[in-house]
Amino acid sequence: EYLLGGKKMNFFPIAASLIASHISGITLLSIPAEMYAFGTQYSIMALSSMIVGIVLTYVYLPVFYELQLTSSFQYLEMRFDKSVRLTASLIYAISIIIFVPIVVYVPALAFSQVSGINLHVITIVTSLICIFYTCIGGLKAVVWTDTLQFILMIGAICCVITLGLIDTGGFVNVWRAAERGNRLVFFK
Repeated sequence: EYLLGGKKMNFFPIAASLIASHISGITLLSIPAEMYAFGTQYSIMALSSMIVGIVLTYVYLPVFYELQLTSSFQYLEMRFDKSVRLTASLIYAISIIIFVPIVVYVPALAFSQVSGINLHVITIVTSLICIFYTCIGGLKAVVWTDTLQFILMIGAICCVITLGLIDTGGFVNVWRAAERGNRLVFFK
C-alpha cells in the first residue's frame, strides 16, 4: 500500500507525476540555454521520446503488467539471476546518488538568486520537506505533489511563452529572429 499507492490511483495524477518526475528544474533551466547556444537541433529529442514511449507502451508495459512487477530489477532477477539484479541496482543507486544532489542544487541556486536566501538553507529546507512528506504519505503523497508541480510547471511555461510572444510581437518575429541568429538547425 505504501510503496504502490494502493494501485487505485487515477490516470491523470500518475501521468502528471511521471512527467513531472522526468522534467525537473534542471530540464526547465538547461534546455532553453542549450537551444539558445546550439540551435533547435535538440528538438529532435521529441521524435526519439515518442518512439521510446510507443515501444514502452506496446512492448515492455504489457509484460510488466502481466507479471505484476513493480520494478525492472525484479524482471532482471526473474530473467537472469540475483547477481544481475544486484549489479543493476548498484549501478542505479550510484547514478541516483550522483544525480539527486544536482536536481536539488540547480533549482535551489535559481531560487537563491531570486530570493536572496542562503543557498545552503534552501537546499536543506527543501530536502527536509520532501523527505518528510514522502515518509508520511508514501507514494500517494509523492504522486499528488508531482501532480501539483506538473500543473504549476505547465502554467508557468504557458505564461513565459505568452509573455515572450507578446513582448516580441508574435511567433513570426520569434521565428525570424531565430533565422537571423542561425538558431534553426534541426539536423547536423
